[in-house]
Amino acid sequence: MPYILGCIADDFTGGTDLANTLVRQGMRVIQTSGVPPAGFPVPDADAVVVSLKCRSIDPREAVSQCLQALDWLKKQGCRQFFWKYCSTFDSTPQGNIGPVAKALLEALHAPLTIVCPAFPENKRSLYKGHLFVGDQPLDESPMRDHPLTPMRDSSLIRLLEPQVGEKVGLVPWEIVRKSPDAVSAALRDLQAKGIRFAVTDAVEDADLFTLGASCRELPLVTGGSGIALGLPDNYRKAGLMPRHDKPAMSPDIRGGTAILCGSCSEATRGQLARYRARNLPMRQLDPLLLAQGSAHVAEALAWAKAALDQNQPVLIYASEEPAKVKEVQEKLGRERSGLLVEEALAHLSQEFVKLGVRRFVVAGGESSGAVTTALAVTGLHIGPQIAPGVPWTVSIDNPAIVLALKSGNFGGPDFFADALNMLPWDKPWAN
Repeated sequence: MPYILGCIADDFTGGTDLANTLVRQGMRVIQTSGVPPAGFPVPDADAVVVSLKCRSIDPREAVSQCLQALDWLKKQGCRQFFWKYCSTFDSTPQGNIGPVAKALLEALHAPLTIVCPAFPENKRSLYKGHLFVGDQPLDESPMRDHPLTPMRDSSLIRLLEPQVGEKVGLVPWEIVRKSPDAVSAALRDLQAKGIRFAVTDAVEDADLFTLGASCRELPLVTGGSGIALGLPDNYRKAGLMPRHDKPAMSPDIRGGTAILCGSCSEATRGQLARYRARNLPMRQLDPLLLAQGSAHVAEALAWAKAALDQNQPVLIYASEEPAKVKEVQEKLGRERSGLLVEEALAHLSQEFVKLGVRRFVVAGGESSGAVTTALAVTGLHIGPQIAPGVPWTVSIDNPAIVLALKSGNFGGPDFFADALNMLPWDKPWAN
């Protein structure tokens, strides 16, 4: 049976976030790691999310990868397509959000698409085309100092126009709050003026349902996962699928548990501090020591093995305060310092599987991509939600591995303990 919705995500945690949103709205969803190879056993589902690792790479390569994903999704019979990027619009003046959106729009011969990373449930809102993180404009939030994509403007129109090389329009909240028909009329007016990209305001989740309903005829939708809230009802009204109220799986897989953390976001640092207060096993990686050779990782692995032998979860992290991150980047270079951490976490994940670990929590989009690639995860079934945007998942591979892939900014203060408390244990030690 052909898929209804085909999605392309710019990183793995973003793909999981989108899949989680669709599952909560009654769709059956499969997530893949990269573009599936020929002969890939396509599981039955309503939607498929192809997760790439293209957020911070050269825009030309990002476009190439996304067009390959689009070609595969077309072959699966998808009726509508979704380009998913971060709810904080992580990008540089050169891309990659705009160039990919433009390439997909042209490949689909579509006249117009919307641009909406808002998700009020996760404290991301759009007003007058400006993106807010909580009560702060994007350029005044902690995203201002993001190590890879520092965001120095909150206006999506100003951010996007240099990336697409053309004028970008706006559907303001005064129109969004009225009805889907009002939004559709506004989009037609923009299209008549030759505008192909429309930033759409959203200040509460109800706005996302309105926008979703207005997208029923658009070949391509772009945004954060929030805009997907209103899409499944379009498919049900069209008779394309019933509502599925339960996730397809339960994470009842036994084995060791490891938390791997590469994110340096403010939210993740706070979660680490709360976890540390529980006096549970944790160990930090130092990129400067990683640059000296393999000894630092070997020491971390030996430490982790001792904890796992005692049937304890292990947490290994490379998170640091912005000033320390900047210091390391000045010594090693931004790209190399990040790559060293990703390679270390990827290697540790492979060694952990050899030690019987079957359950992973990974914090950070780049880290999640590195780990899932290292573990040769080809696809995921989407399970129950831990926190908004973060579900437990189970790989479709053998042996099955349980994964929670968390965007650095997502989750409450006790996210790590909350995640582990959803797993079966002999005793609720994490309470």
